[in-house]
Amino acid sequence: MAKVTNVLLVGVGGQGTILATKVLAGVLQDEGYDVKMSEVHGMSQRGGSVVSFVRYGDRVYSPLVEQGTADLILAFEKLEALRWLPYLKAEGTMVVNDLEILPAPVLLGKASYPYNALEILAGKVRELVTVKAAQLAEEKAGNARTQNIVLLGALAKRMGIAPGTWERVIRASVPP
Repeated sequence: MAKVTNVLLVGVGGQGTILATKVLAGVLQDEGYDVKMSEVHGMSQRGGSVVSFVRYGDRVYSPLVEQGTADLILAFEKLEALRWLPYLKAEGTMVVNDLEILPAPVLLGKASYPYNALEILAGKVRELVTVKAAQLAEEKAGNARTQNIVLLGALAKRMGIAPGTWERVIRASVPP
């Protein structure tokens, strides 16, 4: 059976999760992989959870990733990292943006935010990579809205795909 790699991109509406997913799928297609992707928007336009599944390999039959099978999770926000943690394989890698976006129930005082999310993740994830994407986006691109591309860069380091492919697909997919 051919190896299939499972990737989840998880975030909050408005963070560019869907664009990042499309860039990732484009990079993988350029590299010659069979790629399947699926997006779940939910209440994303109101700041709700967004998750995208990307599966790639020699031959992929379904875009959906089951719990406990994700090789990589790219989390655009810490609470989303915790929410989707059950999908990560025991030996999987999680790349997490060190960012807190308080959901409506927390803002309304009806729930609490897990401000110790990174500590919880560190105790449960074999390879945890934390990225201060907002700070890097400001420093490197002069625009915090480029956090999604910064996070893709952190993911790219773990995927073994040539930087030139990433640059070509990003230039074709993302406005200057």
